[in-house]
Amino acid sequence: MHNGRPVPVNERDRSAAQRYECNAPAREKNSSGRKKVSNFCDVIQRVAASCLLRPLTASWQDPEEMPRSLAEECNWEYDEYYRGQILMEDQEDDGSHKIRFSELQILMNQMFDAVSAVKRAYMGLQEAHCTWDPERMRAADVAVVEELTRLGDLWEKWRRRSETMGKLEGGWKARGAGGGSRPREVVVPPYEAVVEQLKKEVKARGVEVDRLKKKLNVASDGKKARSQSKRKVSCCQGLVATSLMPELFDLTMCQVREASKSFTSLLLSHMRAAHWDISAAVRSIEASAAAALSVNGVHHAKHALKSYISRKIFQGFEHETFFMDRSLSSLLNPEQYRHDCFTQYQDMKAIDPIELLEVLPACNFSKFCSRKYLSIIHPKMEVSFFGNLEQRRQLMAGKHPRSQFYRDFLGLAKAVWLLHLLAFSLDPPPSLFEADRGAEFHPQYMESVVKGTMGLVPLGQTVGFPVSPGFKLGNGTVIKARVYLFSQPWEKHINS
Repeated sequence: MHNGRPVPVNERDRSAAQRYECNAPAREKNSSGRKKVSNFCDVIQRVAASCLLRPLTASWQDPEEMPRSLAEECNWEYDEYYRGQILMEDQEDDGSHKIRFSELQILMNQMFDAVSAVKRAYMGLQEAHCTWDPERMRAADVAVVEELTRLGDLWEKWRRRSETMGKLEGGWKARGAGGGSRPREVVVPPYEAVVEQLKKEVKARGVEVDRLKKKLNVASDGKKARSQSKRKVSCCQGLVATSLMPELFDLTMCQVREASKSFTSLLLSHMRAAHWDISAAVRSIEASAAAALSVNGVHHAKHALKSYISRKIFQGFEHETFFMDRSLSSLLNPEQYRHDCFTQYQDMKAIDPIELLEVLPACNFSKFCSRKYLSIIHPKMEVSFFGNLEQRRQLMAGKHPRSQFYRDFLGLAKAVWLLHLLAFSLDPPPSLFEADRGAEFHPQYMESVVKGTMGLVPLGQTVGFPVSPGFKLGNGTVIKARVYLFSQPWEKHINS
């Protein structure tokens, strides 16, 4: 009864539910802080049924006026249900814990395997840098990226697994607090990190592209001049030939002599390190030096060795390709060929020869280096110096060694090649000459490598053997040949 009138059943149910919900916060506070999902509909139905079975002797408007017996029964009903839910969830956790542990163990094994694979791939990338191999570097780079991607996938799998378990364990309270969806601040940073990494990679690629563009510009510099009219090309070429070419050619020849001197010294040092008999070695490679050594000793063996190197490397100089092919460009289109040679000279003089061979492995300069090295360095000499024929095998396979010895040889080869380009850019090309053995010394065309007192050459000297060739340019300029002189006629040395 309420104010003297009967209360409908459904209204009594609603009142009981409202009173139960008013006391719910207090019960939640005493639930030892455990976050569990409770079925409130079931509890409300049971409380409503209890209210219908008990006679109501008074009415109340405030939840605090609820009789103690009813409040205690509501609490008992809720506690019984709550304990049942915990027991059921604990029983489920016992089985799922083993499954989660097994999954975690598998994931950790996969992670360790992925880290080991990344280390192996990175070691492969380092090995590709040790002996520069672009193909191996590209393959190793792809392998490293694949392994890092695999490791990132495992990390993402672990993150999603942890997020899913956190949602299941968080319950209704976590969802009520916004835990049902991952905050944007948590999702965005990983993607921002990936974007930053990609930006760094793009920047690095850009630097590499700029470096390659500079190399390309150096290699292709002067192409605009080729598109000019033949008359303008001829005028410019004539201006260079008449005013600058003699001095430039003489300077380039001096560079050839310095490079030859450096490589000869290196060759002699390897001979001494291998305990060679220098006199016998020189006699075997240059028979004409025997008489000189018998008179002046092994101190001048370097000049005989320099003569041998010069004769080998200048062989075929008068042909436009050192007789490596049957090209006749200098005869079919001489003006254009002269201009092309001078352009190549300008492009090549500032480039490291080993870099040029990497960019253009099949060019004529590459063939020239291979042939001249194989001609100068005998197989027995290479085995004595290095213990194997690895450099020779690489050259015969179309590759170029990266040893310091071969780099020093490339310095000499580049100097001679530049001199050759400069010679064929002149009109007419300079003529090469060499002093004959036993010839009388002519200071107008010859220069002695061994100076006398006060730098003068004594009278009555004859040529023992040529050391380096000389050139006579079209305008009459003479670049002297270098010779090793004897104080007696050549025939007497031969007879002795």
